[in-house]
Amino acid sequence: MRSKAVVVTALGVSQTLAWASSYYLPAVLADPISAGIGLPRAWVFGAFTVALLIAAAAGPYVGRAIDRLGGRGVLVVSNLVLAAGLVMLAAATGPVSLFMAWALLGIGMALGLYDAAFATLARLYGHEARGPITGITLFAGFASTVSWPLSAFLEPLLGWRETCLVWAALNLVVALPLNRFLLPPAPPLPAAPAHGAKEEPVGWRPYREMFLLAFVFAAAWFVTGAMASHLPGLLERAGATPLEAIAAASLVGPAQVAARATEFMLLRRVHPLISARISALLHPIGAVALALFGPPAAMAFAILYGAGNGLLTIARGTVPLVIFGPHGYGARNGLLGAPARTAQAFAPVLFGLMLDAIGVNVIWVSAGLCLAALAALMCLHAKKIDG
Repeated sequence: MRSKAVVVTALGVSQTLAWASSYYLPAVLADPISAGIGLPRAWVFGAFTVALLIAAAAGPYVGRAIDRLGGRGVLVVSNLVLAAGLVMLAAATGPVSLFMAWALLGIGMALGLYDAAFATLARLYGHEARGPITGITLFAGFASTVSWPLSAFLEPLLGWRETCLVWAALNLVVALPLNRFLLPPAPPLPAAPAHGAKEEPVGWRPYREMFLLAFVFAAAWFVTGAMASHLPGLLERAGATPLEAIAAASLVGPAQVAARATEFMLLRRVHPLISARISALLHPIGAVALALFGPPAAMAFAILYGAGNGLLTIARGTVPLVIFGPHGYGARNGLLGAPARTAQAFAPVLFGLMLDAIGVNVIWVSAGLCLAALAALMCLHAKKIDG
């Protein structure tokens, strides 16, 4: 089997391209797509929301497929589907073709983003997958850093349609070969139970732990979706100038990567629940600082939010692995991810409505969700559970 460093590097680069060419695409291309097709900007984000909902619905099925077959083939298919979706988006001329393109991209996201990558590593390495999971998040933490500047450079130079085609080509020429030729096949599954006994499919049991984790990830991903769309505007409502707000928001990405590096170097020997609890606490601390000190604390708030989000992304992969074990990991993570993706899909609209209604006080809603997630994490025990 290839070394973990080779696998992590290959998967980290392919994950960066998968995220950059799907989830992060609308931030830069929504306005040009809207103008080019002649539809309101809200329609583009509506199609993107549909893509996230499709990814949420498809996640458990993708996880089960990786549990059975391994992740290499699934990730290769994800690159083909993402490329096809991007080509279809480049050819879109109206609402039907726009929504069809994003529906296909939603399937590609289900097949190829973190849940699929984490399940691939769990299938390859079992209980030893925590380090590789952290490793690929270090790479993919730069996805927005790659996506936004490259899309912003290419769009005025080539046009938004041609920019989509460039991202499609990167999926086929770079990401697909990395997934196909540098990821090893999954090891054989354990032998079937004796005497013809059938193994029970992975579901929501044990209910208490599964529902607690589903709530944690849904609450956290609602905050992530809200901040991804509204952080600069929120900071302006808190009194920051537009320049100060953008400067502070730009620190989120580096803070995520720095937190993940810290987890990899310093926290990897502690239980992932400890990292998860720390992550849930950082956003509320930043909210208190912003409320007390106003604009001078904008950068501190962005850094604390980014660090917490970076740690929680790792916890999304490692906490279920440690609590439930690697058996059925893909299917279980798909189930846990469905509420999170759904919450993330609706977060920009709901948080935006609350921001318009109560202004900067909406920060206490996001902080409250994080504290509720922390309370749920405190109810979970470090001992492994036989799911």
